[in-house]
Parts: sequence; structure tokens; C-alpha cells
Amino acid sequence: MTNLDPVTLSRMLTGLTLFVHIVFASIGVGVPLMIALAEWRGIRASDPHYTLLARRWARGFVISVAIGVVTGTSIGLQLSLLWPTFMRVAGQAIALPLFMETFAFFVEAIFLGIYLYTWDRFNNKLLHLLLLIPVAIGSSASAFFITTLNAFMNTPQGFTLKNGVIADFQPLVAMFNPATPTKVAHVLASSYTVSAGLLAGIAAFSLLRGRDHAYFKKALKLTVVSSFVFALATAMIGDFSGKFLAKYQPEKLAAAEWHFETMERAPLIYGGVLDEAGNVRYALEIPYALSILAGNSPNTRVIGLEEFPEDVRPPLLIHYMFDLKVTIGALLVLIPFLYLLRRYLPGGQKGYPVWLLIGILALGPLAMVAIELGWMFAEFGRQPWIIRGYMKVGEAATTSESVGPMLLLFAVLYLVLCLSCVLVLSRMFRNKDALTELRQAGLEGGNGQ
Repeated sequence: MTNLDPVTLSRMLTGLTLFVHIVFASIGVGVPLMIALAEWRGIRASDPHYTLLARRWARGFVISVAIGVVTGTSIGLQLSLLWPTFMRVAGQAIALPLFMETFAFFVEAIFLGIYLYTWDRFNNKLLHLLLLIPVAIGSSASAFFITTLNAFMNTPQGFTLKNGVIADFQPLVAMFNPATPTKVAHVLASSYTVSAGLLAGIAAFSLLRGRDHAYFKKALKLTVVSSFVFALATAMIGDFSGKFLAKYQPEKLAAAEWHFETMERAPLIYGGVLDEAGNVRYALEIPYALSILAGNSPNTRVIGLEEFPEDVRPPLLIHYMFDLKVTIGALLVLIPFLYLLRRYLPGGQKGYPVWLLIGILALGPLAMVAIELGWMFAEFGRQPWIIRGYMKVGEAATTSESVGPMLLLFAVLYLVLCLSCVLVLSRMFRNKDALTELRQAGLEGGNGQ
């Protein structure tokens, strides 16, 4: 690691922090909504199974929030320590969303504490559910404000650059830049998908272990149906994201699709490899699909990489990130859809086919891989810029020689945090599993679908 320069080490440390944080941040955004859906369903149907679901999910959510706070704080520190030039130039641009994100988190944390300590304190159960609404809004608002910061880095606006310093700054114009709508929508939908998929996998795992109780079947139905809705929404937003890239970041779309020449009726390239001459081999080529993705018409003119200088072209490896992300996205829609059609599938008449439960078990990990790929695609695809068109990554990083030891220390910290999270959650739910709580509540019976 001593042979690596501070810029590379800074990129590695920031990338590691974001890689870890994005998982807990996504859970922090999506799980409150799932808790709200479960508690609302329990109140509406007078069904204590759903109420118990909400209780147990809320307990686990607190642990993930604690880890997310640590990794999120690390990102804030690293922005100042590792990217001082970026902060000096763009500090005013990102100050408003950073402040608002902190405010949103305070709202989330305050109401989460009140929500957790007021179970069974209200005669009207809807009052308790109402306490969760600020939690869900606060978590999603946090994601909104942080995502606008990243959107600004991709499509900066609302300022002028004078002598290397941002001036005449318009905070709201900068925050609501062209990338904000698609990026925010995609982040929120994918976070909901991750959370629903993880909770669906827990229910599927219980059923695979032979726990044929109505509680687990209801949990499976709620989470898998939610996964289908959220994954479908994510895929639809992804289509809008393709059109955004074609208009505002054509070099990223061209690199993702290995589209080298500007043309109409451009094909979409799936898979393949590049030979030494730069020719695409062994790929699946879908005629006109890239033009349709870019502008809803096969006659849409799609800009090729040939129109950009080589030193500002994104790395071509983002093609594989894009393809894998799209493939996983299709699976995240297909698996829940098969669950909805399970009665018409082989073995579905007798319950839940084992192969289907295994597929549902994979929803959470698949969604996490997809969201990591999406983040890496966004960041690698913006290279070499940290603020597109204004500042390159190499110009923004620290020159300190202490980044290497920091990288090692933070890697150990994240490993300890992740292992602790898994151990605490597993012990928490193993010591008092769902069936034990069901027996204590007198809810042992039931074989509902």
C-alpha cells in the first residue's frame, strides 16, 4: 500500500466507506416503510400477526440504524479530510443538503425513540402508527438530500466559477439540478426493494425450515408483494435514467453500452468482450434498443464515445456493471412475479415450491448486489470528474501520506461493525424467536396463506 499515491488511497477509503454505508442506508430508508405497512395491516385487519411483525422488524431496525450512523459519520469526516479541495470549491454547493440531511435524521431519530417506547400505550392504535410516519419521512428525506449532493456532482449548476472558487451560488438551483429527479427516485425505489427483499428472505428461510405457521406465510405475502411493486418501480425509473444519461451524460451511456460511433438506430450491446482492436465480440446485440432507451424511438441519435477526448472518457468496465445490474433487476421482478403465480406452477397447489422459496431467499442479497453495482456504475461512470466538467478527482484529493493507515483502520472498524451487527441481530431473534412470542401471545394456531 506504500506504493499507492494519496489520490488512489483516498478513492479506496471513500469507496470502502460508501460500499458499507449504502447497505445500512438502504435498510434505514426502506424498513420504516415496511414496518408501517405491517402495523397498518394489523390495525386494519385486526390481525395480531402483522402487529408482531412490525414489533420484531422495529427491534432489528434500531441495530441497523446504529451502524448506519457510524458509517454515515465516517463519510462526513472523509469529505473534509480526504477531499479538502473539493470542499473548498464546492462547500457552499453541498452545505444546504448536508444540513437538511442532519435535520431529517434528527426528526427520524426522535420519533423512532418515541415510537419504540409507546407500544400499547394508546387506546387508539392508529396514534402509535402515526408516530412512525415522521420516521419513514425522515429516513427518505435523508436519502433525498444526500442524493441531491451526488446529483450536483454529476450535473452541477446554480453557480459561477471564479478563480477556482464557486461564486454567485444559488442553493436551491444547485440542489434541484437535472440529475435530482431520476437519481432520488431510483435511490428510494431501490432502497425499498432491498428492504422488502431482505424481509421476504427471512420469511422464506423460516418456511424452508418447516415453520408452517400463518405468521410466516403472512410475512412472506406482505414482503414479496411489496418487493414486486418496488422492483417494478425501480425498473421503470431505470428507463428514465437511461434517457437522462442520453441527454446530460452521454459519455457515461456510451461507455456503458460500448457505443463508440454516433448514430441513429443504435443497437444495445449486452455482454461480450473487447478485443485488442477495440471490437466487440461474443455480445448479444439488440437492434435499435439503445436508441429506444435514449429517446423512445429507433431513430433517436445516440452520441458515441468518439466525440469525447480520451482523457475524459469513463472506464469501459462500467459496461459489465450496467449489464449485471440490469440482469439482477429483471430477476428481482421475475421472482416475486412467480410467487404471485405460484398456484399455477409445478408444486404450487400444495403450498410453496422449495425452488421458489430459495429464489425468494435470494431476493435480499440480489437487491444488495444490484444497489452496490448501481452506486459503482454511477461513480465510475462519472470519472475522471468529481464535479463533472469543473474538477477532476485528482485535483480534489488530499496530499497527506497518512491515508494508508486510515484505510487499514477503517477497514478493521467496518469489519467489526458488520460482524457485530450480524451477531447482535442473530442473538436477539434467536433468544426470543417468533414462535416463542406467538406462544406467549396465544397465537400458536393458524395455517393461513
